[in-house]
Amino acid sequence: MSLAATGAALCLAAVTLTGCGTVQGLTGNNEVTLRVVAADYGDNPQNSSAAYWKDLASSFEKTHPGVDVEVSVYSWTEVDAKVAEMVKAHKAPDIAQIGAYADYAEAGKLYSAEELLSVQTEADFLAPLADAGKVGQTQYGMPFVASTRLLFYNEKLLGDAGVIPKDAKGGWQPKSWADLEAAAKKLKAAGVQTPFALPLGREEAQAETMMWMLAGGGGYTDNEDSYDIDSADNIKTFEFLRDKMVGQGLTGPVEPGKLDRQAAFDAFARGEVGMLNGHPTLLKQAGGKGIKFGMVPMPTADGTDHPTMGVADWVMAFKNGHKAETGKFLDYLYEAKNVTAFTSKYDLLPVTTTGYRAMEAATGGSAPQLKTFLTALPTARLYPVGKKSWAGVSEGVKQNIGKVVQPGGRPDKVLGDIAESARKADGDR
Repeated sequence: MSLAATGAALCLAAVTLTGCGTVQGLTGNNEVTLRVVAADYGDNPQNSSAAYWKDLASSFEKTHPGVDVEVSVYSWTEVDAKVAEMVKAHKAPDIAQIGAYADYAEAGKLYSAEELLSVQTEADFLAPLADAGKVGQTQYGMPFVASTRLLFYNEKLLGDAGVIPKDAKGGWQPKSWADLEAAAKKLKAAGVQTPFALPLGREEAQAETMMWMLAGGGGYTDNEDSYDIDSADNIKTFEFLRDKMVGQGLTGPVEPGKLDRQAAFDAFARGEVGMLNGHPTLLKQAGGKGIKFGMVPMPTADGTDHPTMGVADWVMAFKNGHKAETGKFLDYLYEAKNVTAFTSKYDLLPVTTTGYRAMEAATGGSAPQLKTFLTALPTARLYPVGKKSWAGVSEGVKQNIGKVVQPGGRPDKVLGDIAESARKADGDR
């Protein structure tokens, strides 16, 4: 998510729907072939997203003779860069399901949602997500899945360390960063390998960064939607992480700048992590390993309420001359059965009203836990994805934010450099 999302690197490069022994070739001799590039939300080859896309493409082709669908699935660590390379080489896919769209929209390379979708499909998107998909007043980014974030904690580790009293009812309810620091110290004293996992590696550093910025009273942008990455609040946030969390050895043996989100999730699922920020996919992964965990809103710097973070991953359609066929495929993609097939598989949140209602009505599996995330979605803050500069800014964060929390790191300098580049790219003054 991006959820930008989840996903492990499979087969070293792309999980193409003709590779890795996962999916046989889909391309035949029909008149039009739609080329789709998508991100992988699985954490192992057995639950790769390739299976979903194979089934979707096959069922679509059966009812749409004359159209073939060829899908390549890449890990989240490479999918955005892969699409950028394809566009640069004038070989853009017809459809891309990735983390950012605005730079392509600004360059005039995308069809708008109105040009592609039926009225029914276009109106079905949840309003905050549809609005986040707009550049100016036109929607180019179509949300694919969404998530919000909560603080996960290992009930046994916190109980054994004395963070959660044995007679406590209602679980642990931390409110401030001081609560997090105190809990992490107790976990460290109890021998927990990673009291608090801080994944600032490039897989999803931009998300972990935004969660902490929001909890510290800041964010990527100010109230006027101008970049404010080097604000005083953001600098204080990373000084806390550098000095109180990393500096006191509370974030584990792996340097935060080298720790990817999926690796942190894997360690939590092995029972090695006391606390970390997580999204709905972790429900199934940790639960499947028998980890008993709790979830609470992200504590804030001073214990007062601040907005939580929401993430949406995006679908966009490039102007390759296949507008009619692309529109039909996207209408099919957003049918309720296909939306819920994907979100239920990965414990993510739907982006359509019909999907939202279906999840609210669900009672089985992890649906009750998912409602905690779902409740936060309508008011969550999303990345500034409507800015053409966001893709580049996100990449700058991925490359550099880990330096901030190293011993001797300079939050003012690193955040200042990222902010300066962001403002120049966006044309802010």
